[in-house]
Amino acid sequence: MRDLFRFFFRQRNNLLFLALLGISLSLLIGGNMHQRAQAISSSNNAIGQIYLWRHDLTEFTDLRAVNQQLAQELAEERTLNHTSSTGKDSVALRVDSARKEAYKFINAQVINSTAHKERNYLTLDRGTLDGIHPDLGVVGMNGIVGIVRDASPHFSLVTSILGNEIEPSVVLSRTGHYGLLKWDTNDPATASMVDVAKYVPVHVGDPVVTRGGDHVFPAGFPVGTVIAVNDDPGSNFHGITIKLAEDLTRSGYVHIVFDLLGNERDSLEAKTALP
Repeated sequence: MRDLFRFFFRQRNNLLFLALLGISLSLLIGGNMHQRAQAISSSNNAIGQIYLWRHDLTEFTDLRAVNQQLAQELAEERTLNHTSSTGKDSVALRVDSARKEAYKFINAQVINSTAHKERNYLTLDRGTLDGIHPDLGVVGMNGIVGIVRDASPHFSLVTSILGNEIEPSVVLSRTGHYGLLKWDTNDPATASMVDVAKYVPVHVGDPVVTRGGDHVFPAGFPVGTVIAVNDDPGSNFHGITIKLAEDLTRSGYVHIVFDLLGNERDSLEAKTALP
C-alpha cells in the first residue's frame, strides 16, 4: 500500500492534468449540442468497432469446432451413402455399388505432417482406442491421403502417398484402364500414373479414381486429374502426370476408412488356394 501511495505522489502532476482534462471535456460536451453529438457519434463508432473485434475473435475461436462438425457430417454422409442392414443391429454402411464392398469412415484431425521429404507422413489424433490399426486407408475431403502405418492408443502414423512406400491402384474413369499411382515428381501437388499402355487413349483433363478391391480405398474415390501426357519413344507405356485432388500440404481433417466386408472377401478368395 505504501508503494502505491508513493506511485500516486510521483505521478501527482500527470494525474491532476488528466483530471482537469476530463472535467474540461465534460463541461465542453455538456454545454455544446454540436460537441455532444460528435462525442456520442465517436463513442458509438468505438463501441461498434469493439463489438466487431469481439465478433471476429469469437468466429475465429469457433472455427475449429465448425470445421470438426463439417468433417464429421461428411464422414457420416460418406458412411450413409448407401445402407445395408446386418442382422438385428442394422448398421449403416457405405456400399460400393460395383463391387458390393462396404466401408465405414471415421473422422480424424491431422496434427502433424510432412510434404517435401523423400518419404512423407501424417500424424492423426486417433489411435487404437478408436479401433485404428495398420493398413487402413486414409482419405481427405477431396481425395486419397495415405495408409495407416502404425498406431498407439491415442495417435496413428500415416504413410502419405507422397513417397515411394505405397503405390495404390488407380483407374482412368473415362476408359476404365488401370495403373499405379507413383510419386516421382518431387512436387506435393502432382504424381504419376504408370503402367498404362500406349494404345490407351489418355487426354488432359481425364479424371483418375481409385480402383478399389485392395481393402484400403473404396473404388471410384477421387485421386486427381491428368494434366500432361508425355510419351517416350523407347517405352510401351504412357508418361502421365496427375494433379492430385487432395492438398497434402495443408493440415485439416481426414477420414480413416474401414473395409467392413474385407475379411469375408478374403475368406472366400482364400479357398482358391486350397487343393
